Amino acid sequence: MNHFRRAFVGVWLAWACVGVPWAWAQDFSARVVSVSDGDTVWVTPLQSQRRMKLRLQGLDAPERCQPGGDEATRALRELVLNQTVAVAVSGQDDYQRGLARIRLQGKDVGAFMVSQGLAWSYRFKGDPGPYVREEQAARQAKRGVFAQARPERPYDFRRRHGPCE
Repeated sequence: MNHFRRAFVGVWLAWACVGVPWAWAQDFSARVVSVSDGDTVWVTPLQSQRRMKLRLQGLDAPERCQPGGDEATRALRELVLNQTVAVAVSGQDDYQRGLARIRLQGKDVGAFMVSQGLAWSYRFKGDPGPYVREEQAARQAKRGVFAQARPERPYDFRRRHGPCE
């Protein structure tokens, strides 16, 4: 039994260290080293040198080729690039990115993005998402994408046009 336990621990550690880092590190501090778009960042945890790709959980930013996409990317880059953030990973998406809530100096980055009209609260099966109040306020103030007459949700944009190149 002791041999089995040691083998299991060894295999699990190898898998955790090279396979899915967020399986063992749910909450950690990291430095943002790159911003891919308005809802995706690359971070390096402070306790390791392994870069991780994270998708901000609870929001959906415009695609880069969609109206508002460049503004969302630029705003997220200006906010978090080269900053130390608190990361809470809760799972993984279909593209192998960690799904994470990110806080900068105690403030929720996702809430900021949605409140500025740079993203929508992520809707799923009738649930309006965690940032529904921030989205409503941005719509009323006509901030960001909500200044457009008929802003198109990124989900609908992707369905009609496919992913950006």
